[in-house]
Amino acid sequence: MSHLFGIAIESLVAILLMLTIGYCMLLNSRLKRLKADEHSLKATIGELITATEIAERAIGGLKHTVRDVNENLGNQLTSASQMSMQLKKQLAEGDNVLRRLSKIAIAARPAPEPEPAPPRISPAQAIAAAAQAFSDRKRSDGLAA
Repeated sequence: MSHLFGIAIESLVAILLMLTIGYCMLLNSRLKRLKADEHSLKATIGELITATEIAERAIGGLKHTVRDVNENLGNQLTSASQMSMQLKKQLAEGDNVLRRLSKIAIAARPAPEPEPAPPRISPAQAIAAAAQAFSDRKRSDGLAA
């Protein structure tokens, strides 16, 4: 029985060793995948760092451009407001000159002469003139209109 007991224990140890070897193979494959993922992750991180550096340089350039544009825009706004003030003054002066010229033109214009009244004719004369005009018109068939 002791022999049988020894074989059972050794069989149990052999089975446990086979399970351990199988588990080690499984862990080995998982470690290989993890190592492959680590290399691809390192490559991705390297690309991300490069892209970040490029973006930082671009942002620095944009900040510099914004400062330049802001400075130029400020100068242009200042000169535009000065020109606007000059134009307002010139328009006011032009209106003043126009008012003075219109006053001068009104003062220099001669007074209008009254229109002569139309000649007065009597109603009888008006009827006679209308009858004469009526008789002067002729139709194409020779009759008065």
